[in-house]
Amino acid sequence: MGTFSIVATPIGNLEDITLRAIRVLKEAEVIFCEDTRVTKKLCMEYDIETPLRRYDAHATDARHEEILERLTKGQKIALVTDAGTPCISDPGFRIISQVRDLLPEVVVEAIPGASALTAALSIAGLATSEFIFLGFLPHKKGRETLFKEIAATERAVAFYESPHRLEKALASLTSMLAPERRIAVARELTKVFETVVRGTASEVSEYFKNHQDQVRGECVVIVEGA
Repeated sequence: MGTFSIVATPIGNLEDITLRAIRVLKEAEVIFCEDTRVTKKLCMEYDIETPLRRYDAHATDARHEEILERLTKGQKIALVTDAGTPCISDPGFRIISQVRDLLPEVVVEAIPGASALTAALSIAGLATSEFIFLGFLPHKKGRETLFKEIAATERAVAFYESPHRLEKALASLTSMLAPERRIAVARELTKVFETVVRGTASEVSEYFKNHQDQVRGECVVIVEGA
């Protein structure tokens, strides 16, 4: 049986990749990735010549069968996402679940590295020894219910948000959180314009209203525990 390596890749700065990850990607017989164009840039940076195959949220049964067949033949396969660690708010869990259920002899190994979640938590300056991670919030159905749950919990909460919905999310937090409860928004992590905005929900909301040029790039929102 083969080896299935789940490889974390940089979330912005291409230097944020481990030596082990580079070696594993070079040794793999194929790399399954979310977007071949994105992964190709990383491969070119580190002279990785391994063939790329697409694996994203729209992966078909045929693609799953291909991966299972390759592993049955003893191949070394790597799975990456566009940025960060696969299967964290990412569809990769589906194929890993199938591999573990159908091919228990296959070695499924983690090649850890960059994660927007842990990067944001490390520099937010909020008490987050215990936290709940919600991934990306739903666009519509159930969204307001989640904000009510965030306001009610005593633990810190972290979630991902797109720039298109950031201001609406901050407005919801402002209306539902206790006035003194602090939040942080970390954006463009590891990139040139990395920014962390920290304060009460109303203060952070006001900041982004006055700095529309910064309402861009995916964000990690952290709500301090009550």
